[in-house]
Amino acid sequence: MPKLTPKIILEGTRLTHKTDLAFALNEHPRIVGPRRYRYHSPLISAEWCGFTPVPWGRGPINFEPGGEEEARAMAVFEAWTHLIELQPHYSWIVDRFHLSAKAYQLTAHGYNVDFGWLEPRLQALGVHLVLCTRRDGTWEAARDERLKVSGKPSQYDDLGTFEREQGLLRRLASESLLPVLELDTTDGDMDAACDAIADWMTSTGGLWPRPEA
Repeated sequence: MPKLTPKIILEGTRLTHKTDLAFALNEHPRIVGPRRYRYHSPLISAEWCGFTPVPWGRGPINFEPGGEEEARAMAVFEAWTHLIELQPHYSWIVDRFHLSAKAYQLTAHGYNVDFGWLEPRLQALGVHLVLCTRRDGTWEAARDERLKVSGKPSQYDDLGTFEREQGLLRRLASESLLPVLELDTTDGDMDAACDAIADWMTSTGGLWPRPEA
């Protein structure tokens, strides 16, 4: 069968099953091919709080703007993108990336991060963007489930925060150069979600190497 080389960014606010979907995509035969044994393929995330030595600290999404941390965050996005450019004939699943950073900075600081240098490079790589969303009226039930395992329950006190971020991410996705699929992940059916993404990427040709690559 033709080699599968999808490059997928998953965006969305919390409680939209992004990370569950990232792991499911990374093992789904229509996305990465059938596997006779288990091995690890790239799954990266800008959610890693790698800038500060505390849990839930700052990182590439929630950096302090206008200084050394912003420069470091941009270097992270550049490094990850360059890594994909160096190895384009592979599958890459990304759990949150530049739109999450843009949304956070707009909300927290009123600061519009310029990713004009980044999106053309992602577009050239054939990166596809999936915006995971949740239906109105389902946030409370999702929070109840998350509180059973969360190490920081206070982050779910104001569900309006997530509803507003979802609206902002919708706007940012609509402005992106990348192909975008908005996917309702409310029911948590990851197999169906993977199939929907595979169907979409089959229709766009995004599952296979680009002819010019």
